[in-house]
Amino acid sequence: MDEADDHLIREAEKIAVALGRMFPGLCEVVLHDLRDPDHAIRAIENNLSGRQVGDSATELGLARIGDPDYPSVIQNYPNRFPDGRPAKSTSIGIKNAAGEYIAALCLNLDVSVLSPVTLALSNLVATDTEHREEPLETLRDRNARELRQVVETHAAERAATPRSLSRDDKRALVRQLQRDGYFASRDAAQAIADLLGVSRATVYNYAK
Repeated sequence: MDEADDHLIREAEKIAVALGRMFPGLCEVVLHDLRDPDHAIRAIENNLSGRQVGDSATELGLARIGDPDYPSVIQNYPNRFPDGRPAKSTSIGIKNAAGEYIAALCLNLDVSVLSPVTLALSNLVATDTEHREEPLETLRDRNARELRQVVETHAAERAATPRSLSRDDKRALVRQLQRDGYFASRDAAQAIADLLGVSRATVYNYAK
């Protein structure tokens, strides 16, 4: 077997082991060596399916062996463990320098463990439909904690921190805070300036 291909698969095996150990009890991670489809499983970490090292390739593995143009990533597709538990799976094909599939890294998330948690959280945050359209009261008191939360949420939605936001994003945020009434507090401008890493004068300039 090609030495470069062996090296690729050894490196992929490190990734499989690390990923599996990061999500114990939740996510099975399997590395398939597609060069030997009858004994494809090279590594299986956090075993949830009952398969073993040396077991054969799955249908996806065989499809990649037969077609180099088969999609390299199949993301978040529904699956099922042998005992019937539902799973969410992702399969990543690994090609060598010649463009041939030599391996596949597969992640199988046991969603049966998460479904009850999701249901419980949905029930916890649900509100009465009778008053859903028009809130009966506001619990907002414009304190520093809420202001910080609004600013940090705005930044997180843009994959940033408040201080790393672009000038345009900071200006838009300041104007939003002004519209929402956060400038009513005497110290709001300085608090916003501190969060965004700008001067108080800049905050007033953005608010114009």
